[in-house]
Amino acid sequence: MNWTIIGEHLFIVCAASLLSIVVGLALGIVAYLLPFVRKFILGVVDILQTIPALALLGLIMVVAGAGKLTVVVGITLYSLLPIVRNTWLGLSEVAPGIKEAATGCGMSKIQALLKVELPLALPTIFTGIRIAVVNAIGTAVFAAFVGGGGLGSILNRGIRIQSLPLLLAGTGALMLIALLLDGAMGIVEKRLAVSHGVLNKKVLVPGLALFGLFLVTLPLGFAGQTTARELVLYDGDYSETKLMHRMVKLLVEDRTNLQVVIKDQMSQVNNFKSLLGREHTCDLMCSYDGTLLTTFLHLDTKAVPPGLSIYDFANRQAQEKLGLRLLKKFGFDNTYAVAVPEKLAAQYDLQKVSDLQKVAGKLVFGAEHEFFTQEGSMKFGPFTKFYGLKFKDTKAVDVSLKYAGIMNGSFDVTEVYATDGLNRKAKLKVLRDDRKFFPDYNGAFLIREDIFTRFAAVAPDLEQVLNLLAGQIKNEDMVEMTYQVDVQGQTVDKVAREFLAKKGLLRL
Repeated sequence: MNWTIIGEHLFIVCAASLLSIVVGLALGIVAYLLPFVRKFILGVVDILQTIPALALLGLIMVVAGAGKLTVVVGITLYSLLPIVRNTWLGLSEVAPGIKEAATGCGMSKIQALLKVELPLALPTIFTGIRIAVVNAIGTAVFAAFVGGGGLGSILNRGIRIQSLPLLLAGTGALMLIALLLDGAMGIVEKRLAVSHGVLNKKVLVPGLALFGLFLVTLPLGFAGQTTARELVLYDGDYSETKLMHRMVKLLVEDRTNLQVVIKDQMSQVNNFKSLLGREHTCDLMCSYDGTLLTTFLHLDTKAVPPGLSIYDFANRQAQEKLGLRLLKKFGFDNTYAVAVPEKLAAQYDLQKVSDLQKVAGKLVFGAEHEFFTQEGSMKFGPFTKFYGLKFKDTKAVDVSLKYAGIMNGSFDVTEVYATDGLNRKAKLKVLRDDRKFFPDYNGAFLIREDIFTRFAAVAPDLEQVLNLLAGQIKNEDMVEMTYQVDVQGQTVDKVAREFLAKKGLLRL
């Protein structure tokens, strides 16, 4: 963890909070002044609060694309409820006699609102603002799922590799941010109560300090803005993707005049979406031919014509339909695999997936939520139907918690990736897919076809440079590299550089 990640988190919180204050105050005042729209406004902000934060960010990303804008807009919408309701409530609670006195002094309705009612309602309004800001600090951890950066990436990684230091660092940073911001706002709230809403120096100084914090973090909100000489990628949510993207950066910057920008963490599905269309926000990603076929193109392996490999067929479809294509294969096959703890494998003599048929009724199957969805054909339903497996129960967990779940006995069988170094740490027995249900998942770069023409002037041999990794990485190589990162705690940059140096692919 570094100060940049903390600064990104602060920027997201400050930007969303300031925007929600402006919008929330306006909506609260409209709800107060116009009773016929009050029910509608309050109903909408209530509904927004019921939408899961990650789902809301996903919906916004469809329109706004990946990145900090999506996160700021999402948290703004999520923060409206306490501000809108407290604004309406605070104004409604101003004594009728005071309102009549203001009218008697010759004030118009707007003058009375600005000079009398809002100042008196300000302590109540600020309580809503304080609640919204503190909630935004926690909600901002979901930014990591849509390329928004922040502390969520630290927490996700800490949970996945079960690193207590990372979890403590991420949680401690969140708590510190919450304590500092809540403490500063608590001072403002007390002084507003004492001054009865009058904005004197004692009230304004802490408020200006909060605004100053936003200005300090503002440059981080524009970090990652790219130029015509920059190749853009998103960081992955798995060490394997992170390693491959670091190799892109090292190779391209070593052998061309391009700069490589690796933006904030992004899931595979969201990263794929960010490659598409004229408003794309990245140029390439590490992916797999099986993922391209089943998850991105929504095709079954049965659609592959005889004589064609999954790689060739998926590549052809991606070129024709999406303007994307795969470069040459890296050499490793990170296919889905089914695994059980070594002790369980020994107890029931489990060597291959078919062996589960005799004991499935005694066992619980657990995996990440995505494996239980209908997006793609290589998921739990088709898998169990194909093998005739009926498990005692199923448990869907966050992908970060999967290994922790099987290690602590929450479930007995899980789905893993063949090249994940955590399989070794968790002491899992990977069962042989004896009936060949899971297709190949050969790793390769999925690219926009236009990148080679766009960068022809500064990197005419870009395709050849990226294909230097073709056939260079075996399954055991990737297992070892992810083990070094996820278990031994080495940095992604160090492991990627050492591998390229060992292969003689770096000139410097």
